[in-house]
Amino acid sequence: MLFKDVMVDQELKNQLISLVNENRISHAQLFLSAPGSHSFALAVAYAQYLSCENKSEHDSCGVCPTCQKFEKLAHPDLHLIFPNCISKTVKKDPDSFQFAQEFRDFVFKNNYHIDIEDWLKELDGENKQASINIRDCSNIINQNSTRSFEGGHKIYIIWNADRLYHAAAPKLLKTLEEPENKTLFILLTENQDKILTTILSRTQLVKIPQLQFQTIVDQLIQDFGVSTTKAEDIAAICDGNYNQARTLVQEGAQLKETLNQFETITKSFVALANKASNDQINFNEVKDIFNDIIAKGREEQKSFIKYMIRGFRNILMLSTGNEAMVKATNDEKRVLTSLQSVINLKNSSQILSECNSAIYHIERNGNSNLVFTDLYLKLAQIVAPA
Repeated sequence: MLFKDVMVDQELKNQLISLVNENRISHAQLFLSAPGSHSFALAVAYAQYLSCENKSEHDSCGVCPTCQKFEKLAHPDLHLIFPNCISKTVKKDPDSFQFAQEFRDFVFKNNYHIDIEDWLKELDGENKQASINIRDCSNIINQNSTRSFEGGHKIYIIWNADRLYHAAAPKLLKTLEEPENKTLFILLTENQDKILTTILSRTQLVKIPQLQFQTIVDQLIQDFGVSTTKAEDIAAICDGNYNQARTLVQEGAQLKETLNQFETITKSFVALANKASNDQINFNEVKDIFNDIIAKGREEQKSFIKYMIRGFRNILMLSTGNEAMVKATNDEKRVLTSLQSVINLKNSSQILSECNSAIYHIERNGNSNLVFTDLYLKLAQIVAPA
């Protein structure tokens, strides 16, 4: 992966290049990024530049034997650590090493635009809590005690470091604090608050800014050949998340289904709040929607609730006269406009709090049926007339 092919801001690339050229590399760095910001690609480009045999002042050469190995994510001194779990292929004691080829294939298939939800689908582990476990940490410690294969840096890229299992994290602390010479740890996260403070204190923070609107527009046109109008419409609602933008292009029908589900559920709990007669509230339809969402796995459940949160926030913008701040497709705007009575300044914080609480319980293996039923009833209670 070359720096020129990474979507992040050029200024940040230049900063990382300067660290290498001026020999000011910290032994452990935490890349903090917004969702869908190509951070994994940046980490690989950085690692490749550090290792390249014929680097220029601006990028790796791309042709030396070292670069060729990095291009395949197969350099023996590049170690990829990522969340994993028991799957159809690994029935017991999983770790990153056992999924190495699957992960490489996943990265290449998605052109380095990867997120945890898609990775869990790849593992068929959507209902499992994938983590970077004790075996992964033990492997890192054992590898760290040996010399690099090719005489350069040993580089560990730890993707979604916030999923480091709490009992495993302490095993890494001494290694992060006092690694062997010419060792670099690059930890990637979108959730700094979920990283242990003891790990934060041992890493240098590198903030990766959200992708710009025009960057996403240009990339969508290049990758998918969509019209400028469609690319701009998608970029307007994905809030700097290129992974989401890709999904919107590839799964337009799925987005429409999600919008219909959101509209049905919202109208239903509003009707319940207003004590409408049973024939006005199609409980069976709502139950079917919940069952469909629950059947897709925990990451899909969280994604749907996050979609609800975005929808409610957009409704609030509409109801308070801030239409310019609404990030939605034309179809979404039509639905959101019809729901303006649902959310206002008085109840918005409660509604968003209950949605975030539901995500919290799903992440901690709460019973999905109970979580969604509880959310539905609480939202009805919040919007009920005084």
